[in-house]
Amino acid sequence: MLFDESPDTFTRNLFFTGKGGVGKTSLSCALAVSLADQGQRVLLVSTDPASNLDDVLGVRVSHEPTAVRDCENLFAVNIDPEEAARLYRERVVGPYRGVLPEESLASIEEQLSGACTMEIAAFDEFVRLLGDKELAAGYDHIVFDTAPTGHTLRLLQLPSAWSHFLDENTTGVSCLGPLTGLKEQEAMYKSAVASLADAQQTTLYLVARPDDPSLTEAARTQGELVKLGIANQRLLVNGVFRGETDDPTGMAWRHRQQNALAVMPEAIRDLARQEFPLRSWAPLGITRLRAFGSAAGSGESEVETASEDRSDRTLPPLVSELLTQLAANDSGLIMTMGKGGVGKTTIASHLAVALAQQGRKVHLATTDPAAHLDFSLADRVRGLTVSRVDPEVETEKYRQAVMAQAGADLDEEGRQLLEEDLRSPCTEEIAVFQAFARLLEKAAAGFLVLDTAPTGHTLLLLDAAKSYHREVSRNLGQAPVEISQLLPRLRDPEFTRIFIITLPEATPVHEAASLQADLTRAGIEPTGWIINQSLSPLTVSDPLLAARRAGEYHFIEKVRNELAHTLFLMPWRQDL
Repeated sequence: MLFDESPDTFTRNLFFTGKGGVGKTSLSCALAVSLADQGQRVLLVSTDPASNLDDVLGVRVSHEPTAVRDCENLFAVNIDPEEAARLYRERVVGPYRGVLPEESLASIEEQLSGACTMEIAAFDEFVRLLGDKELAAGYDHIVFDTAPTGHTLRLLQLPSAWSHFLDENTTGVSCLGPLTGLKEQEAMYKSAVASLADAQQTTLYLVARPDDPSLTEAARTQGELVKLGIANQRLLVNGVFRGETDDPTGMAWRHRQQNALAVMPEAIRDLARQEFPLRSWAPLGITRLRAFGSAAGSGESEVETASEDRSDRTLPPLVSELLTQLAANDSGLIMTMGKGGVGKTTIASHLAVALAQQGRKVHLATTDPAAHLDFSLADRVRGLTVSRVDPEVETEKYRQAVMAQAGADLDEEGRQLLEEDLRSPCTEEIAVFQAFARLLEKAAAGFLVLDTAPTGHTLLLLDAAKSYHREVSRNLGQAPVEISQLLPRLRDPEFTRIFIITLPEATPVHEAASLQADLTRAGIEPTGWIINQSLSPLTVSDPLLAARRAGEYHFIEKVRNELAHTLFLMPWRQDL
């Protein structure tokens, strides 16, 4: 087992990256504990906004190194990316207060409220830790829960970001904010990026679940980082079901995972790989972390069988009841939203097929490049049509338009920087949003079911000053008509019904709550939540799955009582 290896086999810097909810925090903490137990002084650093590091380690962690009790040699730092982003925004906006109109300041602040800004702010803190030689010298290993993305690293590597482009470009803005803020950190950033690419110093762990979306994301990340010279990578597959059971649900669960692992993308198939078993318990506390990352901690003896009394538990209604409500209408927009891997596509497809089977005219569309949308549904289900908005195609159209106009008067370095800026997730989202708006206009009377929708940040970005392109600093003119008409429609609960999709687990629920808050800022209230892949409505005999079913109820109650106006359950199904 990987975490039982000698400390000498591990590099100094150890980074964990992967989709939300795959187990980055659990695995990074387990490795940190393992190294500390072998006499290494270890600093564990979290930059994950969904991190529950305090609960996992059993100690209050702050922005300064904190000793972890019950584990000599282990210290932890929790970088709050939201607070870091707030301070970063204030450094950028502060000098303009009292100089620019309030509307302009609000526009800049919204520009800096996206994921890119949060990431670069957290990266700032990470660089500070690496750059503090006195601090770093006190540790044998620094373990980072959540690594920076390839987009951020590419932008920081571009020499034009530190050149005379800043003097000649009147916008001086990237998706990370005004570039003058980045220029001041040039030396530290370059040093940090170089250390990431040094295989003698750094190992990057790709964390995934044994399912298609998670493994696809790991492969995408692997390729992007290899292009940047970060090739010292390992694959950690978390949550592998190993139970030998005659429980039909357990057998189907195991079969689906085995299929996903058998057809995993070639890019990650040959990486050094370690699998960690599905647990019935959360790895909270040092004792459980030792079991979680240890070769000795994989046996059935660790399964905690739930002695649950479910007689007084009232579960939320199933999605079948939601379908009855939706079918009472003849038309409208239905959107499924959520973080990657929670099942947006399968839920959207399920709703679309069921409505069509009840005689409604339905168009199902996706904007997710990784979505496994079954286009044959259109041939098998009367009244249903299916299409995909290709993000690469739409983004390239948008990129060409920007380069032809905003980039026309820039020199080669300036154009290079602008091209890199246009690779940001924000750019793709805006380009896809524009295509979605056109799709809605063309849709005939009936239902449009859309898998994957724009975030509240994008909606505010488009609407902040009623000028679509200005808000992304491209100066291409006013918003297209379809955009101007679409925003009010999205805010109309009679026309648009938005469902947030999540799983009955800690990180997916946390991330879904953050998404809902983002939408609320944009004046959009979700119609309801759907908890997908729930074991709670099922009868299971496998002890591990029974224990996991018992653990779901905490998250169901949290969503029902604190987060959702209405809540529906989608039972675990092998085909979903």
